[in-house]
Amino acid sequence: MNTQFKPLIWSGTAVLVILSVFLLASTDKVVNTATTTNTVSFNGEGKVVAKPDIAKVSLSIVTDALTSKTAQDENSKKSKTVTDYLKKQSIDDKDIKTTGYNIYPQYKYQQYGGQPTITGYQVNQSLEVKIRNLDNASNVLDGVVTAGANQIGGLSFEIDNPDALKAEARKKAIEDAKKKASELQGQVGISLGKIVNFSENIGDYPTPLYYDVKVGSMREDGPPIPFGENEISINVNLTYQIK
Repeated sequence: MNTQFKPLIWSGTAVLVILSVFLLASTDKVVNTATTTNTVSFNGEGKVVAKPDIAKVSLSIVTDALTSKTAQDENSKKSKTVTDYLKKQSIDDKDIKTTGYNIYPQYKYQQYGGQPTITGYQVNQSLEVKIRNLDNASNVLDGVVTAGANQIGGLSFEIDNPDALKAEARKKAIEDAKKKASELQGQVGISLGKIVNFSENIGDYPTPLYYDVKVGSMREDGPPIPFGENEISINVNLTYQIK
């Protein structure tokens, strides 16, 4: 072979190798794109209904005084009285949690400008309480107000350990989505492959009540609703490959 043609041969070989690699990569890209884009998704819903087993309430103890120390000392006494009352109602320490403790200076503002002056201090201690005896919830709320709590927040009836119920609702939702997938195969004549994506959305929203300290009774902020049962719902989305 003439040596003057060897560089041309080597160059041609290199070009062929590069083209082959490019074609293989392109083919693989087309195949992968086909397997990911030829998909179909199905929604499924599962619901489980159960009775709530705890009531959760937020309350605050607010104290005003001329000095910060006096406000804190008086608030501590009220807090102890409220806590002691809750324990007498068979509420465990683990179910009484401080969620906030704030000290606010109280200001007097001058009518025609000038620097405001501090006239006192306000201490606000917030607690979250779990009431496991639902039949006693109303009495507990009345009692904490008498004991010294002067602000009551939202009261909600919840399920303390909902994981087992969520698992049951999820199972129902997946079965619902798979049933829809099976029905579609027969209706449109497609063949489904493996599941390539899964997502879920959990809905569990207990409705709060509010306690009016002045009236001394529970009231609903909105239309009346039953509180006998809570509903846990899960929506899932299954994505299948189309064979």
